[in-house]
Amino acid sequence: MDLQTALAEIKRGAEEILIEDELVEKLKSGKKLKIKAGFDPTAPDLHLGHTVLINKMKTFQDLGHEVIFLVGDFTGMIGDPTGKNVTRKPLTRDDVLANAETYKEQVFKILDPAKTTVAFNSTWMEKLGAAGMIKLAARQTVARMLERDDFKKRYAGGQSIAIHEFLYPLVQGWDSVALESDVELGGTDQRFNLLMGRELQKDEGQKPQTVLMMPLLEGTDGVQKMSKSLGNYIGITDTPSDMFGKIMSISDVLMWRYYDLLSSLSIEQIAAQKQRVEQGTNPRDIKIELAKELIARFHSEADAQAAHDDFIQRFQKKALPDEIPELTVNIDEESILIANLLKEAGLVASTSEAMRMIKQGAVKLNGEDKITDTKLEVAKGTTAIYQVGKRKFANITIA
Repeated sequence: MDLQTALAEIKRGAEEILIEDELVEKLKSGKKLKIKAGFDPTAPDLHLGHTVLINKMKTFQDLGHEVIFLVGDFTGMIGDPTGKNVTRKPLTRDDVLANAETYKEQVFKILDPAKTTVAFNSTWMEKLGAAGMIKLAARQTVARMLERDDFKKRYAGGQSIAIHEFLYPLVQGWDSVALESDVELGGTDQRFNLLMGRELQKDEGQKPQTVLMMPLLEGTDGVQKMSKSLGNYIGITDTPSDMFGKIMSISDVLMWRYYDLLSSLSIEQIAAQKQRVEQGTNPRDIKIELAKELIARFHSEADAQAAHDDFIQRFQKKALPDEIPELTVNIDEESILIANLLKEAGLVASTSEAMRMIKQGAVKLNGEDKITDTKLEVAKGTTAIYQVGKRKFANITIA
C-alpha cells in the first residue's frame, strides 16, 4: 500500500493526530513501528466502544507494524480517573487478572494473535519499586496535574482527589517509555495521559511517540458515550439476537459513524453504501448489512444469518397494522422527552396522559418493547414505530 493510501486508512475516523507530520516521517522511514494501546481490565467484558481502538490497531497490524495490546494490570488497581467525578473503587489483583484473561480472548476476534504482542504493565512497574515511583512522581507538579480537565472540575467543586490518582497519568506515560512506543492510540478523553507519554519519553532521550486519538463511540441512545453503566452498550459477548436488535435500534445518522469506526469495509465501499441510500435503498437494509458483519466477526456467519432471520420473524409477528401514519417531529435540541414526543405526534392529548400510559405499560416501541421509563430521552435522527394503547400508532422520525 502506498503512503497516501496507508495514511488515509490510519486517519479514517480519527479525531486528532499529534503530530501528523511526525507520523508521516515515521511511515516514510520504512521502520516497523511499535503501536501501543492500553486497556485497564476493570470489567470482564468489552463492548463495541472499546473495539474502536482495537480496529485501529488492526489497521496498523495490516500495514505490517508491531501491535502491542497492553493490559493495565498495574494501572487497573489504581483506577483510571478519566471522566470520573469520584475516586474509583480499587480492584483486587485477582479481579484484574481474571478480567485480563477475558480481554485476551475477546480482542483476538479482531487482532491476529500471531502478530500481536500482549504486555502487562506490572512487568516494569513492579520492578520500578517505591523509590522509582517517588522519582517518577517528582517529574510533575500538582499544578500541572490540575490542568487536567476532570481534576480541575473536581478540585473547583470541592470533590476529593486521592493522591494515587495523580500517579495514573505518570504510570501510563511510563508505559510508553518502557515499551519505547512509536505511536499510542487512545480516546479523546485520554489526551492528558497520552501527551504525558511524549513528555516522559523526551526526558528519557527517546523519540516522542505520535498520539492518535479516536472519538468516543455513542451508544444506542445516540447521545451518551457507550457505557455499561448507562445501559446503552452493545457487548461483543452479547447473543447474536441481542446484538442484531441493538444495532437495528440505532439511528440512520449514527449508523454511518458505526460504519466508519467499526466496519472493516474500505473507505470506498462505505461511500458506495451511502450512494445506495441516496439512490433510494432503505437505510434499514444497509443497517442490516452492518449488523450481520459485526455479528459474523464476534460469532459466525451462520449466527449472523440466524439473527437476521429471527429479527424478521419477530418483526412480522408484531401484528402491526398495514398502514401506519408517518410523522416527522422537529426539535431544536439533540433529544426529546418521550412524553413530549407522544404529545407532539398526537398520540396523546397531554404529557400527563403520556406519563400515565407509560406507567400502565401501554406504550410500545416497534410493536414489541414496552417503554417503562417516563424520563426516557429519544435522540434526534431516530425513526421508530410508537404505539399507545391498542389502536394508536405512528412511525415517527425525529428531525
